[in-house]
Amino acid sequence: MAWDVQYPRGSLYLPQLDWWLDAHRPVARSFVSHAHFDHLARHHEVLLTPGTAALMQARMPDRKGHRIERILPFGESAPLSADHPEVTVTLYPAGHIHGSAMILLEHPEHGRLLYTGDFKLRPGLSCEPCEVPRADVAIMETTYGRPHYTLPPTEEVLAAVIAFCRETIADGATPILLGYSLGKSQEILQVFAGAGLPVMLHPQILKLTQVYEKLGLVFPAYAPFAATTCAGHVVLCPPQAARSPSIRQITKRRTAVLTGWALDPGVKFRYQCDAVFALSDHADYPDLLRFVELTRAQRVLTLHGFAADFARDLRQRGIEAWAISQDNQLEFTLPTT
Repeated sequence: MAWDVQYPRGSLYLPQLDWWLDAHRPVARSFVSHAHFDHLARHHEVLLTPGTAALMQARMPDRKGHRIERILPFGESAPLSADHPEVTVTLYPAGHIHGSAMILLEHPEHGRLLYTGDFKLRPGLSCEPCEVPRADVAIMETTYGRPHYTLPPTEEVLAAVIAFCRETIADGATPILLGYSLGKSQEILQVFAGAGLPVMLHPQILKLTQVYEKLGLVFPAYAPFAATTCAGHVVLCPPQAARSPSIRQITKRRTAVLTGWALDPGVKFRYQCDAVFALSDHADYPDLLRFVELTRAQRVLTLHGFAADFARDLRQRGIEAWAISQDNQLEFTLPTT
């Protein structure tokens, strides 16, 4: 019998094992790949890394102590559960944010099933580098599953971010960099090591950065955000807070968004900002292809983003691939005369 993978209610379910993978709604048992809110819910039992456990506790506290946390460090193997001791699980760094993990399930008959969660192959500044194991079946996220999404070299992007901040401060304005409070903001903060630019953190970012520090990460000096004293500083802010009263107090400011969607036309207009920089914590199109090569998977299931497009591209390369989260359109080659 092969692995049975289902996608009810927009989440992955393994009915043979009665386990979910990144379930969006509360369930009995779920693997949690990382601590972004779209991968969290108040499950009864969770399987996750130490880093994700600490960040999940900070974002979704278990104040009543009802949540069962099965914490598994990277690279250590363990039985999935007492009722399925024949299934071994191992967590590998996904390179997405700190603590993010891929899960490899191994069964003596079904083979090796790998689920990525969100991942990237490019090395980050505030997360563990991605490690890709071999797999027979791979379930992978494909946010940037079109060739258009080929990110420029990270070093060039980061140099442009620093230049934007320096120019803005030289003009007497405050640079405000917009990035998600968990993961992206800590990545941006690391950029300022040695840049000689003082940094202030929005309260949401400050809280999660302090969790990172408790996990052993070291960051450049920073201060809590204060609108009245932020002149001459770089301000890191979540995108949803860009139009908050505290930010609007800064009368002379320039905003920049750091996102992989910067590769799309009209992004500055969409975000109503002064600059965009193509920095992402997801794999771009070349990395998605490289990932499939590294796994040597015989079957690939794609989800999120351009899942159907990427599955089609893999089929054209001779790999069995199907979008589990979207409809698939089959291709037929007509004979020529």
